[in-house]
Amino acid sequence: MQQLHAHWRMEYIEAPRYPANMRRPFTELPALGDDRAALIVHRSKLSYLLLNRFPYNPGHLLAVPFREVTNLEELTAAERADLFDEIIVGQDLLTRALKPEGFNIGFNLGGNVAGGSISHLHGHIVPRWNGDNNFMPVLGQTRVLPQSLTATWEKLHAAAQAAPKKRRPARRRR
Repeated sequence: MQQLHAHWRMEYIEAPRYPANMRRPFTELPALGDDRAALIVHRSKLSYLLLNRFPYNPGHLLAVPFREVTNLEELTAAERADLFDEIIVGQDLLTRALKPEGFNIGFNLGGNVAGGSISHLHGHIVPRWNGDNNFMPVLGQTRVLPQSLTATWEKLHAAAQAAPKKRRPARRRR
């Protein structure tokens, strides 16, 4: 039997998930006042991007509206537009910082049944690389992440700081 030594994983395993008194993390994390500690990499007017603390791949981002809702239809038109613009920003940051070859982007709607663990609506932006899925999830039911959340945050934060501020096109009135 071969042994896998991933000593760096202990930092991730032992890291606190959220403060013990935090009941609604997607509402409370932006209010902490420390985007690095909250793993928030970008904020827009109505939504924000943060690193998933339980990622499928390095750089797995969540796009979250500031207002707590559970379904897409509960978002206002402005919130929907802002959230999807934030998904595009996340894809751009990941492309510049981590150079993935593709993405999985989607939502888990329907709570625990759909695979979601937090009812606050959020979208997933998962960077993908050719060959990024190895034998570990299949045989060992273990996912090996080659980079710490802190190192990934640093790269994405640097990309966000270097990003030119894009002007949104004017929305057509109906």
